[in-house]
Amino acid sequence: MDYLGIDHVEFYVGDARQAAFVLCSAFGFRLLGQGGPETGLPRQRSLLVGQGECRVLLTSGLVPDHPAVEYVSRHGDGVAAIALGTRDARAAYAASVAGGATGIEAPRVYAGGGATVVRATVSAFGDVVHRLVERDGDGGEFLPGVIAMLDVPPPAQPEPLLAVDHVAVCLEAGTLDATAKHYRTAFGFDVIFEEYIEVADQGMFSQVVQSPGGGATLTLIEPDASRSPGQIDDFLAWHAGPGVQHVALSCRDIVSAVDDLTARGVGFAPTPESYYTLLDGRLGVPDLPVGRLRPRGILADRDHWGLMYQIFARSLHVRRTFFWELIERHGSRTFGTSNIPALYEAKERELAAARATSEAGLR
Repeated sequence: MDYLGIDHVEFYVGDARQAAFVLCSAFGFRLLGQGGPETGLPRQRSLLVGQGECRVLLTSGLVPDHPAVEYVSRHGDGVAAIALGTRDARAAYAASVAGGATGIEAPRVYAGGGATVVRATVSAFGDVVHRLVERDGDGGEFLPGVIAMLDVPPPAQPEPLLAVDHVAVCLEAGTLDATAKHYRTAFGFDVIFEEYIEVADQGMFSQVVQSPGGGATLTLIEPDASRSPGQIDDFLAWHAGPGVQHVALSCRDIVSAVDDLTARGVGFAPTPESYYTLLDGRLGVPDLPVGRLRPRGILADRDHWGLMYQIFARSLHVRRTFFWELIERHGSRTFGTSNIPALYEAKERELAAARATSEAGLR
């Protein structure tokens, strides 16, 4: 079974309106739709925001026993569902359950406004699920009859963020191989990249799993328990278990996107000057001049197919768990061998102060 891509991600949050305000004001998303008691969702409030082809559903529970309330109580705000687009949600559901996934919600049809959506839900990892989504008809509808779409005019100019490029997942030590196997057997994904990452005296194992057509990609990471604890251990402690560490958004122009988001108040993980000293010698001359990358902290790398440019935004979450990544690909299909350590070194520098504060509070 192939998948068309990541249809959307759903966050469970304490306050959907506040989370939507942050994404719209800081990252330039637009409010596209909403659902709640008045649309047939009596136990929750959901707001749909989007930019380019990226869709983010923000859901807050309105009653104590709603799954979103329970999730936020345990993990804080975070990604609860990664939706995979498919041409046949019923077949995808049957195949994933036959391959070992737990069926959570059987295929259900939502119709209206000239669109039909079939949606099913299966287990993924930790408390995160995969929604399997089949769409037909009016592409302006999201979940007919449940999410009421707003009359939003098209953007006046091209939006800087295009779509979800990949999702990064932090796993508990010793569970990486089993999780990668789950994606192979339940979803038909392939392992396309493996790497051992060292940051100072920390170590982490990584495998990248991807759907056969390349539409959906997840980076799976576990800490090396034989090395000193680091940011993956921090995530697992602060998030209370495995979960989504970051979502990478593809850009049409990462330099302009960083400038735009910086002007909106978004901070980015810093990169030391020494990173750029040997960049030309390592990559050849990149097609984005180093003089444009250096002042913004943007990293450059390549795989067998081309170049990529990446940067991490600083976390806006109170637990310092989830954050966003920006990525612009110039022909690359996977990941380079230099950016991942550099990205995690940048995030390690950012989290060092938070870790010290947390440890001081325990004394």
